[in-house]
Amino acid sequence: MKKLIPVCSVILFFLSCSTTKQAGSGKWVSLFDGKSLNNWKVGNNASSFHVDNGTIVANGDVAHLFYNGDIKNHNFKNFEFKADVMTTPGSNSGIYFHTVYQEKGFPTKGYEVQVNNSHTDWRRTGSLYAIEDVKEVYVKDNEWYTEYFKVEGKRVTIKINDRTVVDYTEPENLKRTGGDAGRIISSGTFALQGHDPKSKVYFKNIMVRVLPD
Repeated sequence: MKKLIPVCSVILFFLSCSTTKQAGSGKWVSLFDGKSLNNWKVGNNASSFHVDNGTIVANGDVAHLFYNGDIKNHNFKNFEFKADVMTTPGSNSGIYFHTVYQEKGFPTKGYEVQVNNSHTDWRRTGSLYAIEDVKEVYVKDNEWYTEYFKVEGKRVTIKINDRTVVDYTEPENLKRTGGDAGRIISSGTFALQGHDPKSKVYFKNIMVRVLPD
């Protein structure tokens, strides 16, 4: 007698294959469903993030929202990333990559791509924070713009509305010290930053395209 495979197992198998294929196919894949924080994880000060009208809003005490979903098992090495972002006056935020979940404080692993058009911190939107900084302001508060970055090998390219503002190649065998020891190319997930209660920043259309390792 043939052993019957439960229908639910077959469905789960095909869904799993579809997700894996999609993640490795070179197509843009959404990391945010526009409705909830499913597949994202935040530690302390979780109330600093909420979903409103199809956007993730970062507003509150220091907190970081880490992608924790199934795409590449939230462990990306080479990729393209893009998100539509809107800042409000005086706001500060950032998008980390090659990072890992951290319960509190600012992530110690990975790099930060700056989001800041008018905060007192002089490092502006598009900076590879404290590594290759941008002083110019390319976009305005209260207006949507697209923040894009690509990591391929040791090279990091950052674009604001398709304008390249950073093109950085990490030196071979680089070793940083102290608080910057984790600021190196490796692999990991993405994180959105909640910087302070006076900062209010919106994110939507958060997408990744996986590149060959």
